[in-house]
Amino acid sequence: MKKIFFLFITGLTVSASYSQEVSDALRYSQENLTGTARYRAMSGAFGAVGGDISALSVNPAGSAIFNSNQVGVSFSNQNIKNNSDYFGTQTSDKKNSFILNQAGGVFVFKNHNPNVGWNKITIGATYENTNNFNNQLFSAGTNPTNSVGAYFLDYANYSNGGAPVPQEFVTLQPNETVSDLYRYLGSNFPNVQYPNLSGFSAQQALLGNLGRVIGIDEANNPNSTYSTNVPNGGNYYQENEIYTRGYNSKVSFNIATSYKDRLYLGANLNVHITDYRRSTSFYEDNDNPLQPKETISNLRFNNDLYTYGNGFSFQLGAIGKVTDNFRLGIAYESNTWYELYDELSQSLYTTRQATGGPIVSANVNPNIVNVYESYTLQTPDKWTFSAAYIFGKSGLLSIDYGIRNYGNTKFKPTSAGFGGINNEIDNTLSSTGELRIGAEYKIKQLSLRGGYRYEGSPYKNGITVGELNSYSAGLGYNFGSTKLDVAYSYLERDSNQGFFTRGFTDGANITSKLNNVTMTLLFEL
Repeated sequence: MKKIFFLFITGLTVSASYSQEVSDALRYSQENLTGTARYRAMSGAFGAVGGDISALSVNPAGSAIFNSNQVGVSFSNQNIKNNSDYFGTQTSDKKNSFILNQAGGVFVFKNHNPNVGWNKITIGATYENTNNFNNQLFSAGTNPTNSVGAYFLDYANYSNGGAPVPQEFVTLQPNETVSDLYRYLGSNFPNVQYPNLSGFSAQQALLGNLGRVIGIDEANNPNSTYSTNVPNGGNYYQENEIYTRGYNSKVSFNIATSYKDRLYLGANLNVHITDYRRSTSFYEDNDNPLQPKETISNLRFNNDLYTYGNGFSFQLGAIGKVTDNFRLGIAYESNTWYELYDELSQSLYTTRQATGGPIVSANVNPNIVNVYESYTLQTPDKWTFSAAYIFGKSGLLSIDYGIRNYGNTKFKPTSAGFGGINNEIDNTLSSTGELRIGAEYKIKQLSLRGGYRYEGSPYKNGITVGELNSYSAGLGYNFGSTKLDVAYSYLERDSNQGFFTRGFTDGANITSKLNNVTMTLLFEL
């Protein structure tokens, strides 16, 4: 018999591990295209161009291209629309947000001694919102075969080293509350007696059993398997709502130098901050024929996740002038080492009925926040190769190609039970390339810009998250010591991620379309 801890209810419990997913690793490994309006208008193809505050995020040597001090600030309005197709039912949802996109400055210190080749040192500091998580998504449709009951069934039957979760861990004892038991499971597993049973897995089995979505085949038999109480027959109407908000930001400290204005070298030290909140609500109902035993008529399953933390990375880069007009660049971005924290709360509401019986409701709301121990996420490194041709003072053409192996993403320490998810990442994610092309044409004080960006799918199947295509355009005007730039970018990407990762893995086909308008104000000092 389990030992019950009667604690003062604070709504807080500490647990060893949360069920991380591949999508969690990918979320902090990818960055959206952010930065100044000039940078965004040219789709970020600045690896060999430099001379822009945001160019430092691609190649830190780019700050040594500056000839004078410059500071700037950028604001963006982002609108994302998600079109969903779930078993033929099409829905749409969108989210608009206004953010401080970028701010920073570069300061130039020149050496006027003609006998010294190293004629310039630059120091810079920048802030960038590298990923805006503000989004919302709604999917709805009739699933002809599968119910979310399979999610709870999978955790209940196979989480205990392939054996069912013992019945005593999913059944309330006299004078025991849902909060008591949910807290106990989250705080005391795995342990010596049950090394393969995580607290999260046991909690999912508990929710399913108390909500009567699943049940024990043989009463009082700890070796019995669970079965679903969702009636057979298919045609389950389902809705899935996802609301996310937050950001991933980066503060960079840059130093660079120039050798005879032919070779430029630079380095960045980066501090990353993440704050991510996701609320999901899954609803299911059915009108299948009632049975002598009570079966589920409808349910709503809610999950609220909060992830926060910080990380560190560094960058090295070089730009060389092959001729006065032609430049080549190379940059290396290290792994980012994050220390992250997760907090999770859950609730389940169900109604059930038997033939000729009343409608019975269950409200399984532990009112507990699972606060998990910190863990490390190591995102993959990246190489960027660049080339640019400068047409005097009339314009330029630039191209960047970056390579990143998302399969190298790792959760640590492996002793905390991350071996399984790390193997899944290695088997699921792949190395991918990113192509950026940008152009600029100047007419006196006016600059016209355009760009294209392509990124391959980070998934080996090419479907879970598909290829990215983005187009951009913009213009700028030089008032002398002040510059005003405006850019518009459009991005489109398809995806199909399951609503859940175990048992019930069906998901909707999503087409995400992102429109972004950025304005930058620059000052030369």
